Amino acid sequence: MKLNYHPETDSLYIDLSDEPSVETREISEGVMLDYDAKGNLVGIDIDNASNKVQLKNLILSGLPSKVETIAA
Repeated sequence: MKLNYHPETDSLYIDLSDEPSVETREISEGVMLDYDAKGNLVGIDIDNASNKVQLKNLILSGLPSKVETIAA
């Protein structure tokens, strides 16, 4: 899973899978869900992210995997 914030567009993309998206559904204003060919959720796109989610803190708890940080 990858979280990608794009400050120039104030959008946050949460990439849940390496599978390509074939369908996008808007579930609320500026929040889109991306699905693969099998109907599995593969990504979440949030426009105007700074107004919809708290971007200042990210807390990861109990994840069974390695956490990497890439500086912007």
